[in-house]
Amino acid sequence: MRAGVVVTAQPGVEDLAVQAEELGLHSFWVNDTPMVHGDPFVALSLCAKATRRIRLGIGVTSPALRSAPAAASGFAGLNALAPGRIVCGVGTGNTARRTLGMRPTTVAELETFTAALQGLCAGGTVEYREGDRARDVRFLHAGGQVNTADPIEFVVAALGPKAAAVAGRRGTGLISFGLLDPAAWRALHDARRRAARTPPGAHADSYLVTALHILDENEDPHGDAARDATGHLVLSLLAFAADTLAFADQLGPAEREAVRLLLDRRGTGATAPDRHTKLYPNYLGRIAPQDRDLILPSLMNALALVGARDDLRARIATLHQAGIDELLIQPVIDPPAEMAQLADLLA
Repeated sequence: MRAGVVVTAQPGVEDLAVQAEELGLHSFWVNDTPMVHGDPFVALSLCAKATRRIRLGIGVTSPALRSAPAAASGFAGLNALAPGRIVCGVGTGNTARRTLGMRPTTVAELETFTAALQGLCAGGTVEYREGDRARDVRFLHAGGQVNTADPIEFVVAALGPKAAAVAGRRGTGLISFGLLDPAAWRALHDARRRAARTPPGAHADSYLVTALHILDENEDPHGDAARDATGHLVLSLLAFAADTLAFADQLGPAEREAVRLLLDRRGTGATAPDRHTKLYPNYLGRIAPQDRDLILPSLMNALALVGARDDLRARIATLHQAGIDELLIQPVIDPPAEMAQLADLLA
């Protein structure tokens, strides 16, 4: 299985991209969460100029964040800086919208947005609509400002069959966050295949985003080091549950108690109109020591890869057999060291 890394946009991100390339990692991704992290297009522009081989992805953008023409201009501009190395991840904007106190877009809007991006980034003319007004649009740039000749890889963010079906209809790959169940991945791939409008052509890749912690001999798999390395994923799920009562109701008693504690510590409530300003600061960043008790073993095991080296390799092999092509980790403790561990583990 190939390996890659996902980081937040911040000064110095290009240095991490260079290190990832030197380690032989396949891809380097930046999150798109505007009110929490830096701008991914700015970050990847720096990475594009500093690297030569590694693929560069935005994971993921959304029709609720940018219009299709604006997003296409950004991706085609990146493609001019790093021809043929750009990956465009698209989704409903689940977290990026919730950090604004808004709801994600619909799957139908995601599909329309994806189709428009694909057409524009390939140099085509597409219909662009605002309300009742629709116009055909295409790139009007002159010279080398954008690159529509080299292909851009598209992947759709999916946790269920509806988004996976969009990937099938649009002929894209898949990307999913914290989904470590091989059966769930097989279901996503089945939904993509069933929705495909034409016989499968070139292989479309699948990417799994998670966290990785390799245990030392006799190390507690649920000790402080493991909780620190995986806590950002667990807290992201707890924040989602705190913001989404229907999802929280599906959790077990211990997980619901962790949600209650998170809301209490953040000084907000599940229906407070400003809860997004309390739940999402430092989103996907290193957790505070006082929050370690919220990082439940059940959620660590469900969302992240924690184990001894041989056990992790066996688990990753099972995921590969379920159709995952690339493992992406989100390092928050010591990114250079964690990237090196990943490269060594999958060497």
